[in-house]
Amino acid sequence: MTYFNRLVLQCRSGFEKEVAGEITDQCSTIGLYGYCTLESGQGYVEFHLQTPGDAERAIAEIDFNSLIFVRQWMVCGDCQELERDDRISQLQQILADFPDCTDLWAEYPDTTDGRELATFSKKFSSALAQKLRKSGRLKKKANSKGNRLLLFVLSGGEMFVGYAPVNNSAPWPLGVPRLKFPKQAPSRSTLKLEEAWHWFIPRDDWDQRIPHGSTAVDLGAAPGGWTWQLVQRSMFVTAVDNGPMQDQLMESGQVTHVQEDAYKFIPAQPVNMMVCDVVDKPIKTAGMAADWVINGWCDEAIFNLKLPMKQRYQEVVSCLNLIAERFMQEGLAYELSAKHLYHDREEITCHLRVL
Repeated sequence: MTYFNRLVLQCRSGFEKEVAGEITDQCSTIGLYGYCTLESGQGYVEFHLQTPGDAERAIAEIDFNSLIFVRQWMVCGDCQELERDDRISQLQQILADFPDCTDLWAEYPDTTDGRELATFSKKFSSALAQKLRKSGRLKKKANSKGNRLLLFVLSGGEMFVGYAPVNNSAPWPLGVPRLKFPKQAPSRSTLKLEEAWHWFIPRDDWDQRIPHGSTAVDLGAAPGGWTWQLVQRSMFVTAVDNGPMQDQLMESGQVTHVQEDAYKFIPAQPVNMMVCDVVDKPIKTAGMAADWVINGWCDEAIFNLKLPMKQRYQEVVSCLNLIAERFMQEGLAYELSAKHLYHDREEITCHLRVL
């Protein structure tokens, strides 16, 4: 019988301690306890649980979308060491006690060494999936309510073998949506806002929640990476920044440039969306975002919190608690989400709106 005794949680290299703090807190809230093993820079964390069934309970009861620093997760047992001349047969034996799964992804650490495993992982998972479908161990049709079989590949002969619920794990391999940098955009930061939309707003809701012809404010806009995304949605944008905006954006006729302090700006009329990528103290940005939503200046806000070098997780908790306290004081029901996006660096991206 397979003993699923741990969670493996993927993250950006260098943020392993933040993942360890986050998963420890999340598990403790549902009465589960364990310990983490990690190495700085390895791009993943192992969270060990001692009681049989605890790992399965954790991945079933904790909402994946509530995890900030975790890109992808899986429940699994010990790391498997496979003989390279017969890996598929060995895995078929290991999988005999696994729950039914609808599809298979092979992933790897998002590190320099890990990315070298991308080609092997793709070819190996394709060959394994064919074998598993023929034997009936892998269903022929994907099911959003089922489990996904996951391989987390560390080398050609070492990998974690586990699973995660399709509807409670990342919707993309490695937790990374494949976005292409548009050459016309003024900066690569444009991909942060596009990725945020994919994480925070269901694709079927885009036409309703970020509709063509609606209005937006971009605080700290220059040179216009986030404004560019808004303009592509045919939105009319007030870009607030003392710095210069890209000429091409200004020629679109959809952008009004206001040279003013982003933290002091108040719109003359409410807008559909406020976005902010200002470099400042995260607690200051969190309070400002709460002001915008509570005062009805925008329907939704997407903003970045720039993190300090130390105690990053603790700083995030403080910022999110501040926002929660503000809305409790106002008696307003709200939705607050946060994610360390693939295109983020020393920051996280948040989404906030009144329900």
